[in-house]
Amino acid sequence: MVWFPEGRTTAVHDTTTIAGRAPSASHLTLSQIMDQHHTNLMGTVHGGRILNLIDSVAGVVAARHSDGPAVTAAIDETAFLRAVRVGDVVHVDARITWAGRSSMEVAVKVTADRWDRAVPPTDVATAHLVMVAIDDDGQPRTVPPLLPETDGDRRRYREAEIRRKHRLALRRALLDGADDD
Repeated sequence: MVWFPEGRTTAVHDTTTIAGRAPSASHLTLSQIMDQHHTNLMGTVHGGRILNLIDSVAGVVAARHSDGPAVTAAIDETAFLRAVRVGDVVHVDARITWAGRSSMEVAVKVTADRWDRAVPPTDVATAHLVMVAIDDDGQPRTVPPLLPETDGDRRRYREAEIRRKHRLALRRALLDGADDD
């Protein structure tokens, strides 16, 4: 049986037990200098480049937590807070905030600072992604439960459960409204 923090259990291949993991076990920060190849028509770094970094780092974090490949099921609550310029060092920090049977939420915070100055990083973007672990056939597979360690981990877990409920309610509402067309 697998224990999930919200108290439910599920059988995994009848006799297999998956050990839970702390968010710190898969936490990752990637830093990269932005150059002119990353700019848009406004001369700042293209938002799509930031999204690509967010998705890539979230994928690594989800794969590390689940011990295998994971695909992006949803990117939501993405906020761009300030523009990134050529020469900025972008830091993409990602951690698992919630894990279900086969899906995981990954929270990503992006900060940036100048390559040539010792200044504190400023917030650039935030996002929450839903990643689904898949097997060799592309089918969802069971992931380890998340075992929050710190008060911050537990707070992020509760917040992730709220976001999940909102996503599911929105999906149901949109599907119910689709019959009206």
